[in-house]
Amino acid sequence: MSKPLFLLSAGLALAGCTAGKRQPETLLPLPPARVSETIAPASGPAQRLTVGAATPAEWWKGFGSAKLDALVAEALFHNNDLATAEANLRQAQEQAKAVGSGQGPQVDANYQAQRAQISRALATPLLDANNYLYTLHTAQLTVAYPIDVFGGGRSKIRSARAAAEAAGDRLAAARTTMVANLVQAVIQHAALDEEIAATRSAIDSDRALVGLLRRRQALGDVGEADVAAQETALAAVEATLPPLERQRRHQEGLIAQLRGQAAGGSAPDLPDLAELRLPVDLPVALPSEVVANRPDVRAAEAQVRGAAADLRSAVTARLPAFQLTGNAGGTALHFLDMFAGGNPFFAIVGSVTQPVFHSGQLRHQQHAAEAALGAAQSQYRAAAIQAFLDVDDALSGLRSDAAALDAATRADAAAARTLAMTRRQVELGALGTLQLLNASSASSQAAVLRVQAQAARLSDTVALFQACGTNPISSTGERP
Repeated sequence: MSKPLFLLSAGLALAGCTAGKRQPETLLPLPPARVSETIAPASGPAQRLTVGAATPAEWWKGFGSAKLDALVAEALFHNNDLATAEANLRQAQEQAKAVGSGQGPQVDANYQAQRAQISRALATPLLDANNYLYTLHTAQLTVAYPIDVFGGGRSKIRSARAAAEAAGDRLAAARTTMVANLVQAVIQHAALDEEIAATRSAIDSDRALVGLLRRRQALGDVGEADVAAQETALAAVEATLPPLERQRRHQEGLIAQLRGQAAGGSAPDLPDLAELRLPVDLPVALPSEVVANRPDVRAAEAQVRGAAADLRSAVTARLPAFQLTGNAGGTALHFLDMFAGGNPFFAIVGSVTQPVFHSGQLRHQQHAAEAALGAAQSQYRAAAIQAFLDVDDALSGLRSDAAALDAATRADAAAARTLAMTRRQVELGALGTLQLLNASSASSQAAVLRVQAQAARLSDTVALFQACGTNPISSTGERP
């Protein structure tokens, strides 16, 4: 076999590994399928994990909040990152159409008017040997058609279409990420509201205790050290409030940004933690479904197919190129005579071009395409492995969140009882301020940990939906 044909065969074989039917399992081993289970904490609703169930496109509606649904709908329509991704998709689609059109016949019309005077020392090109000043009108139609014998043109079309598919998948990934970020921000905002309320309650309680100790100090029951210790505890709790309020303000700004608005404006009506219902039926995608449904993995797969097509194009660039060209027209001294009498002309040209010596350029381009294909395959494997890790992390988080919520709920209840009994004993003079300080601090921390545990279950539920792969589509119509 000759070297060019060998190169072609090798390139087509390599490109065919990824340019055909989607078979991602041939590129990486899939992890074993998981088993359906139920996570049933004592302090909250149970969650049923069903392996192989379909993930709903509008999964955020499972949280049962009309306020959240309205925020997501608005963000899907106004988010600027989505607008950019949609414009990139339209650009890639038009470029793919342009590449496809470039492989078809090309027809060009040309008209030229030339005014010339020939020196009498030269022979005039006209039939009239005495005419040295003339105007020459020429009109012609040129048709060019590349004959794609070895499939190089078709490979370019496949590459451009793969790029458009990747742009579409990146748009889907941007939608999924944006919605997940928005829901997470709403959850964090609601949790911070609860933490701020618990902190303010602790501040009010500590202020009341400071007043009580001051009255007892006036009666001589306690000393200045006891009052100062409680005032220190009060100041420590008060110091935790501004950072929480700042974090809440940040979440409000993030929500505004995701909605396509500037931070600092009027905040929308956001749900509180009690209004966000924990979804109880959670679909868990099979490993093969994760690969098939995750838009970031699909985008990486499309890049593999595009790189394979580019390699094929690089191989065929070293083979003969065939071109068929024809033109027809007319030339005359008068415009209306261009196609009269013997003035029309035509030509048909067939050409074959074989690259002979390009200083190694074509060979290096092929090697670069081979390296690009290898990189695309590695990126695909990395994206799939990351997807499996995301699912595993979300499931582990849901299990640990349930246990953490049980512990935090018990701790919160016990700390509240302890604080109430300790406060009563301090009021009666049976205990000192040290026990009261410890009980107050433990109660404040337990309340915050319970809120955080509740929010963690909601957040990891969002993470599971995102990890399994969805493509939320705005129901409000096309972006203007």
